[in-house]
Amino acid sequence: MIRAPAMPGTIALQHLGSWARVTLSNPGKLNAIDISMWQELRAAFERLQALPEADAPHAIVVCGADGQFASGGDIVEFADFRFDEARLHHFHEHIVAPALHAMLDCDIPSFAQIEGACIGGGLEIAACCDIRVCGSSSRFGAPIAKLGFPMAPGELEVLSRVASAPVLREMLLEARLFDAETALRLSLVHEVVADAEVANTVQRRAERVAELSPQAARLNKHTLRQLAEGGPSGDQRRAHFGYADSPDHREGVTAFIEKRPPRFQRGGTA
Repeated sequence: MIRAPAMPGTIALQHLGSWARVTLSNPGKLNAIDISMWQELRAAFERLQALPEADAPHAIVVCGADGQFASGGDIVEFADFRFDEARLHHFHEHIVAPALHAMLDCDIPSFAQIEGACIGGGLEIAACCDIRVCGSSSRFGAPIAKLGFPMAPGELEVLSRVASAPVLREMLLEARLFDAETALRLSLVHEVVADAEVANTVQRRAERVAELSPQAARLNKHTLRQLAEGGPSGDQRRAHFGYADSPDHREGVTAFIEKRPPRFQRGGTA
């Protein structure tokens, strides 16, 4: 019998008014992330980041298709490259890492809509989102010790931004999975809701952010990145206040004084 080659997974980017949705989809594999999906994920976030601010969405929701977030890497592909050192290095450093950093470098606030499995590469993607909301039956972890390999340094650095060293040791050394309530207690997620309410909850939170100043969100993300890198430097501190005469700044303060809702520039028309 001749087997047909497996269809690759996909990353879908939809603009939905003032916010956008990025959907991970790999049917029959709990949305396991294959190589093409990593590449498409990078392209999607680089495209969003490149949009003029007036056209860009004010929030991004990252979710998985069919009630699952992502179950990790697509293990079926692993035998094609993991046993060759050069190809393994290329996969982690030049395919996975750039996708994760495209997410981290995006100035638009992002939400992870976590349903079901959030494992391995799925957990890494969720960790790159600013806000993470999950369903009560969600599960989290990176049990790759069962597969005989460690987590790549760049990916472990990403997880270390949201998980403490003791949690990472427990997760990686014991191949432990955490339930939703434990994930909340460990600050892996910001909110746990009923499974049926995850999508609606995330949409409400994204729409609430989309009503606020996109300039303020972008500048806050810049400053948070600078702090994570040991800054901001003196020049960065001075540059920070360049928003003084901006329309968003004037509108926000004026609206407060006039006791009316602010009318910030609405994006998301692309």
